[in-house]
This record gives sequence, C-alpha cells and structure tokens, in this order.
Amino acid sequence: MSAQDVHGHDDHHHDDGPHSTFSGYMWGFVLSIVLTAIPFWLVMTDIIANRSTAVLVLGAFAVVQIIVHMVFFLHMNGKVEGGWTMLSTIFTVVFVAIAIAGTLWVMFHMNTNMMPMHPQGVQHGAP
Repeated sequence: MSAQDVHGHDDHHHDDGPHSTFSGYMWGFVLSIVLTAIPFWLVMTDIIANRSTAVLVLGAFAVVQIIVHMVFFLHMNGKVEGGWTMLSTIFTVVFVAIAIAGTLWVMFHMNTNMMPMHPQGVQHGAP
C-alpha cells in the first residue's frame, strides 16, 4: 500500500519547518548588522576600559548573534523535525563546552605540575 490509504489520507507527516519570508530574512540581516556594529563601536571608541569586562560584553554579543543566525537563517526551533535539530545542537554545544573546559583544565594543570618554578640565580650543588 502506498503513502495514501484507501480513505485518501496521507500517512506521512511532512515537517518542512517554518516557511521563510523576506521580512524574516530582513529582520535577521538587520539584527546581524546591529549586533556587529555595536561591539565594533565599543572596541574602536574604548568605552569599556577593563579588558575582562570587554571580553564578557563582546562574548555576550557573539552568543546573541549566534542565536539570531540560528533562528532567522537556519530556522532552528523546537518544532522543526520534531525537535531533533534543536536537541542535536544542544548536545553539540554541551559536548564542545566539555571538550574545551577539559582541554584548558589539563593544559593548566600540566603547566603547573610539569614546569616547576626555580628561583633565578640559584644553582643546585654550587659551592
């Protein structure tokens, strides 16, 4: 029997996802421009003097821009493909975060434990 049964119903549930519109793409484009221009302006005018604060603010803008791209251009939400696309993205983000955190942790501890600090000018065994 084919996809249509004897009653003419289609058994396949097609989920094409959200249909893109020109206005949706334009909103995404405008938000992308704004989310690029503001951090550029913040860096070029030295408004944020503290480097740590600047990194956190620029990182926040980067995360927001990633979300804008995922929603407006990649059309990712919890409804597309029964939520599997979003679930796989969340898994990938968690996996990459664990890999990066573990790598930094190992590198920090290797540097601390393998490179002991010797006082300069002191030679062992010298009279």
